[in-house]
Amino acid sequence: MASSRPRRPGFSRRAQYGLFMGYVVAVAGSLVAAALLALSTFDPATFAAFRLAVAELTTPVSSGFGAIGRGILSVPGGINDYFAVKQRNEALRKQIEDSRAVLMRARALSYDNRRLKKLLALRERTSAPVTTARLVSSSASSTRRFAVLNAGFRQGVAVGQPVRGPEGLVGRILEAGPNTARVLLLTDPESIVPVRRMRDGLPAIAAGRGDGWIEIRSVNLINARFDPGDIFITSGTGGIYAPNIPVARVVRKGNDIALARTFTQPDTLDFALVQRAFLPMPPAEGQVAKP
Repeated sequence: MASSRPRRPGFSRRAQYGLFMGYVVAVAGSLVAAALLALSTFDPATFAAFRLAVAELTTPVSSGFGAIGRGILSVPGGINDYFAVKQRNEALRKQIEDSRAVLMRARALSYDNRRLKKLLALRERTSAPVTTARLVSSSASSTRRFAVLNAGFRQGVAVGQPVRGPEGLVGRILEAGPNTARVLLLTDPESIVPVRRMRDGLPAIAAGRGDGWIEIRSVNLINARFDPGDIFITSGTGGIYAPNIPVARVVRKGNDIALARTFTQPDTLDFALVQRAFLPMPPAEGQVAKP
């Protein structure tokens, strides 16, 4: 089927009106242009004033359209900047996390170095220590308080030997195997250590409570007063613990009995020093003491 011919403008009344208005606008524009040209030629001052008036009217409109255009053109750049800033933020966060991990490792190494230096200095001051070993575990939730030492009788560890750390006394050896030993901590209910107050030599007993704390009990005075901050050290009585080893500090005042906290915390202690008993242990019944 043959296509229909293009219809003339006269076929549609709307097309006719559109064509007519186009001619009118063209003619009007030509007349306005001619008038403005004549005005600029024969009366430049009036033309300048008219141009300024038109500029005053059109400038806000032009500014508005310019701002809209700039806003539209800035959208792609803003999107690119957003993703670039997001990527930089992610990179900075990762850098901060890496730096934090390095800082934590450095702090841990510094803490270990300080403790090892203290233990080394203590070993140099202590006469003939048995061995230095690591506390591999400790009971913190049970009523009985023990710790496991990774050294045994093959390293010279024996039952009854005192164990101490850089800050003070830890306890004593309760059982010794070939390469491991069990330590009775100061906070165990079965632990009793003769102590004396550092400032005046007041004798007392440090007894474990089984809850992470110890009690300082007076032994020969009635209504003995204990104040917070009183420091107690081993007295040497009993022959197991050498004198002048830090044991505990009083945290709550009392008469005859006071609550105290040990200087060493086994759950944060890594290395410990095993010492020989201050005085030789008496031989068991039926045994003869070695010369």
